[in-house]
Amino acid sequence: MITLSDIPARTAWPVTPAMGLFLLALFTAPFWIEPIGLYRYLGIEMAIWILFAMGFNLLFGYAGLHSFGHGAYLGIGAYAFGLFQHNVAVSLWGGLAAGVLAAALAGAIVGAMVAHRRGIYFALMTIAFGQIFWFCAIKLRWLTGGEDGLLGIPRPDFWGISLADNAALYWLVAVILALAMLAIWRLVNAPFGRVLQAIRQNEMRARFIGYDVWRIKWLVFTLSAAIAGLAGGLFAMAQESAYPDVMSLHQSGLIVMMILVGGGLVSFWGPVLGVLVYFIARDVIGGLTETWLLWFGLMFMTMVMTRPEGAAGMAHVLRRRLRRAPAPARRSV
Repeated sequence: MITLSDIPARTAWPVTPAMGLFLLALFTAPFWIEPIGLYRYLGIEMAIWILFAMGFNLLFGYAGLHSFGHGAYLGIGAYAFGLFQHNVAVSLWGGLAAGVLAAALAGAIVGAMVAHRRGIYFALMTIAFGQIFWFCAIKLRWLTGGEDGLLGIPRPDFWGISLADNAALYWLVAVILALAMLAIWRLVNAPFGRVLQAIRQNEMRARFIGYDVWRIKWLVFTLSAAIAGLAGGLFAMAQESAYPDVMSLHQSGLIVMMILVGGGLVSFWGPVLGVLVYFIARDVIGGLTETWLLWFGLMFMTMVMTRPEGAAGMAHVLRRRLRRAPAPARRSV
């Protein structure tokens, strides 16, 4: 199986055909998503989950830290956004800042407790903390609304522009996703990204050559949680509500499945492909049969057993083989 380290390093400047193609699809989606039989809100939902998946892949794909309770920080961001709108002020940037800061604070506290662990112990501790946050969201009814969730979250205006319409909200989410993706691209292609890959390959060796492994793991965990909080704030605004379901172990497992199917372990674009595959399966296959999750699960199992590098890894292997293929010999006349 290929890894991120097998793919040649790129410049941190995001002028690549893949980035250009993604941005083109992102900013033209409102013009073609409905003619092909989909709906505009699906574009909003996919963009938010791509943002969540890109932040999660900093941990899962680049640093090799298997956080299986990461949905908690998406939920914390959603609740913080809603509580800010209800109790402080109806403000877009204030609500999003509250979501980012709340999730970053929770991530920093949890990260400080789990950063010294590795492997299965790290994974189990992240599950435990995720379940604690989920349990608090259900039991603190006076704050979160309990199982009913936090309802009636308003969509604040954006500099006088109403976001009540999904079309306007899509453009806001698309711009935030594009800026966040450019920042993440710059980060993973900087020396910091190579240090994360070194920790994934051999944490002990990275510590031996002088890197402060604990601090770097804590920092990337906090950063990933903050990005999840941003996605959670946008998700609460899109749904106009926040529910404890997004913090459940089920939702945390979904993001892991998306990363693995898309190939986040081997490519920057793996999370994007994984989210696209999941939502296509949910809305297209789901329109044909109620057992769409069964078929998605079977596809996931097949991918893990036969092609663990995911869709992005398969594309990379195919492109490498095509480049190495010898040119056909010319026949002499």
